[in-house]
Amino acid sequence: MNRLDARIVRRETHSPRTTAAVVVALLLIVATVYLATESVLQLLGLRPLLVAPRTIAEAVPATPSAGAPVLIVAALASGLIGLWLVALAILPGRRPRRRLQAETVAVVADDEMLASGLARRAARTAGVSPDAVRVSLGRRSAAVRLVPVTGMRVDRDEVRRAVSEEFAESGAGHPLKVSVLVASTGRVGS
Repeated sequence: MNRLDARIVRRETHSPRTTAAVVVALLLIVATVYLATESVLQLLGLRPLLVAPRTIAEAVPATPSAGAPVLIVAALASGLIGLWLVALAILPGRRPRRRLQAETVAVVADDEMLASGLARRAARTAGVSPDAVRVSLGRRSAAVRLVPVTGMRVDRDEVRRAVSEEFAESGAGHPLKVSVLVASTGRVGS
């Protein structure tokens, strides 16, 4: 895979941080415009819109007298916002998509499409209708939930093997850890 294909695949499988960056920038712009407006109003001797900058400047040193519960809530809120922003900056932010093996082109498949194919294979293997199977696909695991036909036994190992084979044949990369959950009650004539 050449560098252009790798770049396309990365762009399709990872979510951009544009929205978070724009939201933070807008909040900073609004705060700056508000403080500038309040400062100009104070210099002109007019009433403040909400709170005068001098009142804010006097309130900051007085915060220790505000009481422990108020300070704890403010510290927790600030800490959570900071952790959220750091996590957005550091974590990869993956989309539910995978690169498929192809020789000449970059192919990216949505996890829902792959899960649909795995569910179809699991339904054929278990001998149930496709609407009796649900597949949840994680980064390295797949959970197959199926409702058997009443009176028929489902071989979990056979379903697990079939789903693993189907995923390997799709060329979606690393093998999955497949778990098969069979409902305790079945459907009539499914």
